Amino acid sequence: MPPKSSGDANAPLHLVLGTDEFLADRAAGNVVAAARQLVGASSAEEFVVTTRASSEVTPMEIGELLAPSLFGEPRAVIISGGGELGKEGVALINDAASDLPDGVWLIVKHSGAGRAKALAADLKKKGAVVHDAAPIKRPGDILAFVKSEFASNSARVSTDVCEALVEAIGTDLRELAAAASQLVTDTGAEIDVAAVHRYYHGVVGVTGFNVSDHAVTGRIDEAIEALEWAMHAGTPHVMIADALADGVWSIALVLSHRNAQGKEIYALGLQPWKFDKIKRSQSRHWDGDNLAEALQVVARLNGEVKGGTRDTAFALERAVRQVSSLAR
Repeated sequence: MPPKSSGDANAPLHLVLGTDEFLADRAAGNVVAAARQLVGASSAEEFVVTTRASSEVTPMEIGELLAPSLFGEPRAVIISGGGELGKEGVALINDAASDLPDGVWLIVKHSGAGRAKALAADLKKKGAVVHDAAPIKRPGDILAFVKSEFASNSARVSTDVCEALVEAIGTDLRELAAAASQLVTDTGAEIDVAAVHRYYHGVVGVTGFNVSDHAVTGRIDEAIEALEWAMHAGTPHVMIADALADGVWSIALVLSHRNAQGKEIYALGLQPWKFDKIKRSQSRHWDGDNLAEALQVVARLNGEVKGGTRDTAFALERAVRQVSSLAR
């Protein structure tokens, strides 16, 4: 699920809890933006933000940063690595957090562990607004994060679009957020899988894995169209054949290890998000009989594209049609 915050974003005391740097940076940035808006600051000079790492900041500097200023200028102090602060630094932050001067926002980034682990609990007791920055790892949660990124940019997208973006970009949250924003900016709010493919795979927009995804779910027309585009784009025929074989073999692995979790999934040679995708939307098209036939099809194709025939384009189309027809 997308990360959450508890409490009032305009409150002066904030705890960003977790180890994901992107989520932590975003949470701190959102607090600063809300504070600037609250005080009506229109420039950096009108609302100064000071960021210090626990490994660099001294107790004296912490005291100075959190002390009342002569003219009460609004400002924010961000302390990163709060879990590694020394005893004196922890004491100063706790004292200041109990009664922050007017116009001062304190944002502490904390991993939830470290020698100053107790600081997180202390700040919660003092009423800190807690922002979740725990890493997002579960496939379903990553897809939910991507969908929320599109929604924050006023775009509604399907799960297929989110899966396509994860497949193209990977699971780095910072890159996924940037990609979702850029897609909406460049293509508008109406985004489909084809738009993701066009944007991240060039004008032609189709790779061997797109061919495979269509074929193993029985979408023969889309699979053939994707194959034609891939060949037209110059994708090596052997790579398309390998992708089709990978798609079929991956389904075989998932069907034989349906209850695999965590390290077991990695041991199969699959990423968790891909395992989840196959289990949820591809494996239902297959059973032992049609899967055995599909494995024979891709095995024959492998030999054909690696020297077994001169007409590899024909061999590819035949195999794609056969796999698509076998999917139920």
